[in-house]
Amino acid sequence: MRELYGGGLDLDGPCLFANFVETVDGVVAIPDLPHSNALIAAGSEADRFVMGLLRAAADAILVGSGTMRASPTGTWQPERVYPPAAEAFAELRRRRGRPPSPTVVFVTAGGSFDPSHPALERPAIILTTRHAAVRLKGSVPAVSEVVAVNDGEQVDLQRAVTCLNERGHSLILSEGGPTLFASLLEFGLVDELFLTISPLLAGRAAQARLPLVTGFELLPGPTDVLTLLSARRHEDHLFLRYGLAPHRVDGPSTRNASKEGRVESSLR
Repeated sequence: MRELYGGGLDLDGPCLFANFVETVDGVVAIPDLPHSNALIAAGSEADRFVMGLLRAAADAILVGSGTMRASPTGTWQPERVYPPAAEAFAELRRRRGRPPSPTVVFVTAGGSFDPSHPALERPAIILTTRHAAVRLKGSVPAVSEVVAVNDGEQVDLQRAVTCLNERGHSLILSEGGPTLFASLLEFGLVDELFLTISPLLAGRAAQARLPLVTGFELLPGPTDVLTLLSARRHEDHLFLRYGLAPHRVDGPSTRNASKEGRVESSLR
């Protein structure tokens, strides 16, 4: 990790961090186009390595129903996205005292959830509403666990994250799409953002191409400025890492205070 990434991650729990790749003009997903994420990444091996590295560092990987539908064969495991570093990812988890694999966690209200998805064939967690839990418990494989987070029609993300923390998942990687990311931002739950800028222009003639934050408006109005923690480069791709310190229900976050102002060298 230190050879390829140029340093450590210094992730301290509890911490929720998100990972995205976007074009220069800000497109992160094209829902009507299969495998749009790979297209947007422009085939970057460095981007796949960083994705695998973040998965290897995480206790739990948060996925929304939209991302689940867009990845019908996805496993969200580190060795799957970047096989050349499989042994190194496993060693990283051993040294950090983590289980062999991160736990995949699906957040869903039940309407578009696929109970036959192959990622459910290994232990996974489905965070849902009490109403949806009744139906999902009878349709998902027994190896996976359905957890009723709250009443109502939508999953309370604050309670969902608290539920994961109480289960020992202190480092949570969000690999959900821009809608889930917007909801996490709305509740002030995101601590860090890893953002790969791909050297592509996607264009946007209609609303079918999604930006980084979808479904929640931040401006005009009070918002927090992101702190650039590191900037790296591999060929024509930029790898940016930001810290967020949003105001939470229990007060402002101070988790990133020790990292502010640090800008690291290029990705090798």
